[in-house]
Amino acid sequence: MIPAAFEYHRPQDLAGVLAVLKEHGDDARVMAGGHSLVPMMKLRMAEVPHLIDLQDVGGMSDIDFRAGSIRIGAMVTQADIIEHAELADAAPILREAALQIADPQVRYMGTVGGNVANGDPGNDMPGLMQCLNAVFTVVGPDGERDIPAREFYEAAYMTAREDEEVLTAVTIPAPEGGYAYEKQKRKIGDYATAAAAVQIVKDGGTCVSASIAMTNLSDTPVYSEDAGGALVGTSVDAAALGAAVAAMRGDIDPTEDNRGPVAFKNHVAGVILRRAIERAWSRA
Repeated sequence: MIPAAFEYHRPQDLAGVLAVLKEHGDDARVMAGGHSLVPMMKLRMAEVPHLIDLQDVGGMSDIDFRAGSIRIGAMVTQADIIEHAELADAAPILREAALQIADPQVRYMGTVGGNVANGDPGNDMPGLMQCLNAVFTVVGPDGERDIPAREFYEAAYMTAREDEEVLTAVTIPAPEGGYAYEKQKRKIGDYATAAAAVQIVKDGGTCVSASIAMTNLSDTPVYSEDAGGALVGTSVDAAALGAAVAAMRGDIDPTEDNRGPVAFKNHVAGVILRRAIERAWSRA
């Protein structure tokens, strides 16, 4: 449980980070909170000759409220999300999800940027950000660009971010309507066996929009457009719930592992999604 030897870099600004990445290429990796990368290094699942720590880089720890949107710096921790009263009022689903990530020790160091940038299909924030139609800002040698969360994940641990780019911020449209983040796990602090993020907007007794994303049920987070579409125009009755669950199951691709066989995961995904939809609908 000891990582291979590496050189530790702690630049003072983003230009310094990019310079190290340019110099060392594939041999360099960026670390935010470290709770995804460091365990992989200790298990020798990742060998990183040059480790770049972002802790001293300024400008990535703010939460800014803009007209119709919220910008969250990549170095904002899960604890920051939980403790930020204005954010909890504006986007309560973020706090609900953050409270279900690991344990307090992890949440005080684990960052939003690290959680979404790593490409781990078991992380909670990627699916949530797809549900919220977030945009990820990355900065590299060619400047800054924005990547929609729904286009960011390509395979397990593979994303649209280039090796010499750093994810600096996440921007979400101000959420509307009811929300829920529902997660089933084997024990407190574990990754999800299945998790669902749901946002629903109601007009009278009718669903006018719905966004649904699932976690740890494929090699990427799954934004299920058809599942959300199955709820639109309905009163979110039993038939609509069944249609949404069926549509979601058509989009996921779970594999058997120590969290259970495929049939079990499909069953749990359906239970979790129903709970999340019902809770979001009750809050709408």
